[in-house]
This record gives sequence, structure tokens and C-alpha cells, in this order.
Amino acid sequence: MFPNTQQPRTIDLTKGGQVTRNKVLRNTYWLLALSMIPTVLGAYIGVSMELPMLSGGMGFVIFLAIAFGFMFAIEKTKHSAAGVAVLLGFTFFMGLMLTPLLRHTLGYTNGGSLIMTAFGGTAAVFAVMASIATTSKRDFSGMGSWLMAGVVILLLAVVANIFLQMSALSIVISVMAIGIFSAFILFDVQRIINGGETNYISATLAIYLDVYNIFTSLLQLLGIAGGDRD
Repeated sequence: MFPNTQQPRTIDLTKGGQVTRNKVLRNTYWLLALSMIPTVLGAYIGVSMELPMLSGGMGFVIFLAIAFGFMFAIEKTKHSAAGVAVLLGFTFFMGLMLTPLLRHTLGYTNGGSLIMTAFGGTAAVFAVMASIATTSKRDFSGMGSWLMAGVVILLLAVVANIFLQMSALSIVISVMAIGIFSAFILFDVQRIINGGETNYISATLAIYLDVYNIFTSLLQLLGIAGGDRD
């Protein structure tokens, strides 16, 4: 739950500005697609090798520290080719972090179909939200502060549920996360279109995190609602 919340800059309405924005959006989509490869690879290695994963409150703190470290490094190197390498390293790490959720889901007899359904659902949400952001005349820039507040609430709820272990709260967290990060796709894609984000590596990081959070939240919901045990 670490979206890029940079506010939009002044919109460049010149022909050159439009070309630049289109290039940034195109490169962002290409890098986003490329980032799925190390994510899948990391998830595959984590599940197939049964790598041990940290859990509980300390595990969550360590995860946040590593994730924020990666994001800091990405922002520092985003104007060079090294930024792409660091971003792909981050997506590999995030793939590894899917291991516990994927193991749990694959414990269901229909676990494979649940994962594919979550993947398809995430792709559909992204396609719809990105299309709206691209074609809508509405300005979504004002959503940034509200969405960030929602992320803070989600993080607090996640921390609380580490200790409470309430299934009802897990459902609420997942539903809220899907809604918030779906809205973040609108915000982040339009930020590129309006010229508020001119670096495709930073743009990819923001949208990747939106997609990642939607996928994990949707998969958790599907497991709770439709997971079949022997």
C-alpha cells in the first residue's frame, strides 16, 4: 500500500507536450508489463522452493523497511537505466512476498482457478480504470489527499488485524483496498496524461503498486468466499 501521491503539475497543452505525455504513458505500460515477469518469477520461486517467510508484527515491519528502501532507491535512480533494474528487483521482491498468500490459496482444491480469477479480475479493473482516466474530462487530481488518508487507515487496520486475526476485518480491509487502489489507478494514469508525472519509472512504480494491492486483496476475498477444502 505505497502509492505515488505526487500532485499534478501545470499541464502543457502544446503539441510537444502531448507527444511527451503519450511517450511517458506508452513507456509506463511497457515497463509495467515487463515488471510482471520478475513478479511471477519471484512468486514461483517462493512457492516451489517453499521459502520461509517472516510473519507477524516484526515480519510486517521488516517488509515495510525493505519495500521503502527499494522505493527510495528507485526514486534516486529513476533518471538512469539503473532505475529500471532497481524497479525490476523490487517487483521480484514483491513476487516473493506473495508466497504465503499463494500457498494458502493453493491449499484449496480450486486454488489455481482462484488465482487465475483474481488475475483476470485485476486486469479487468485496470483496463476499465485506465480507460476512464484516459477518456474522461473529469479532473481526478483532487482525489490524492483523500486516497492517501484511506491508505493510512488501511495500514492501521492491517497492523491491528495482525494481532486481532478477525476474518470480518480481513474482508473489510480487502474490500476497502480494492476500492482505494482502483481509484488510485484513475489518479495515477491521469497524472501522466496531464503532465503531472513525466518519469515513466516513477509512473510504473505507482501503477504497479495499485495493481499489486488490487490483486492480493481480490485473491484474499476469493479465498474467503469461494475456497474449497477437501
